[in-house]
Amino acid sequence: MFGTIGILTGGGDAPGLNAVIRAVVKTATCEYGMRVIGIEDGFEGLLGATKTRSLTSGDVRGLLPRGGTILGTRNRGQFVRRTKDGETMDVEAVYKEAISNMKIVGIDALVVLGGEGTLTIAAEFHKRGIPVCGVPKTIDNDLACTELTFGFVTALDIATEALDRLHTTAESHDRVMILEVMGRHAGWIALHSGIAGGADVILIPEIPFSLEAVAEKIRARDLSGSNFSIIVVAEGALEIGHELVYQDKGDGHRAPRLGGIGQHLQQDLEKITGRETRCVVLGHLQRGGRPNAFDRMLATNYGSCAVRALANGESGVMVALQAGDVVTVPLTEAIKNIKTVPPNGQLVRTARDTGISFGAPDEASYHKRQ
Repeated sequence: MFGTIGILTGGGDAPGLNAVIRAVVKTATCEYGMRVIGIEDGFEGLLGATKTRSLTSGDVRGLLPRGGTILGTRNRGQFVRRTKDGETMDVEAVYKEAISNMKIVGIDALVVLGGEGTLTIAAEFHKRGIPVCGVPKTIDNDLACTELTFGFVTALDIATEALDRLHTTAESHDRVMILEVMGRHAGWIALHSGIAGGADVILIPEIPFSLEAVAEKIRARDLSGSNFSIIVVAEGALEIGHELVYQDKGDGHRAPRLGGIGQHLQQDLEKITGRETRCVVLGHLQRGGRPNAFDRMLATNYGSCAVRALANGESGVMVALQAGDVVTVPLTEAIKNIKTVPPNGQLVRTARDTGISFGAPDEASYHKRQ
């Protein structure tokens, strides 16, 4: 049994982070008699003049519906091996400093809330002898070994509501409306919201699209008497024969940021269809605000089960939802691959069966092949 658990949040914010923090604190203090120390600004809070604070049940009161994270969050920072001025920087010293500071502060084990990048760092702490349990957090829902990550369903609700609102404007003005949503490598938000929000075209990274196939879907709707169309596109969607669209190419210290595929589509579709087209980029609205009831429940379940796993002597694991139950899986398995949308999976088939196009060049022949 550990005396003190440290908890941190890393990567982008997501609805439900505070609910996990609350569950960890309440379970650790009430059920197991442990202390909890919050580490601020992700793993960076373990370096230099450490940024930590004690967390009690009183400190987490009222957190369940609150968005964001009371601990602050950062991306990988100094824990990522990178090249500076042509020289590779060694991160081993960074881990040694962090672990030394953990001992000084009195942290015996870590609960780490994050996505693939954050949990990769968590796995490195485990390799160095620190007991660690990860909690899967990403609105993209692209972590392996778990059916759902907390934050995804709230982001899905927001994207679906946006599509509902765009429908009224599209129909009133006979327009093509494009909604760009998050999803670098996986199109889960676009796919789920597109089906739930009645989109006519869904464009995802897993199925490269043809601009002409998208235009053909719009023309077909016009001929059928539907003088408007709704398109939802993931930021990582790729047009055949083109490169990914970036809003920021990044540099040696900052990763490139995807974005702008919606505007690209708007301009090109207007040219080849002659239809008035508008684009809305949902952006960080998907991340912010109150978690919905499901994500509050899932986050609470994850947080409590993470403490239980550590109390039972498990380490180097991540809590995961499988077949309705929360289990633990090895961190190495959770970060091995990104969970992407199966191009011929059930949801894609359902979408096609209900008339949604994915912009594939052979979209028209899809049903003939079934």
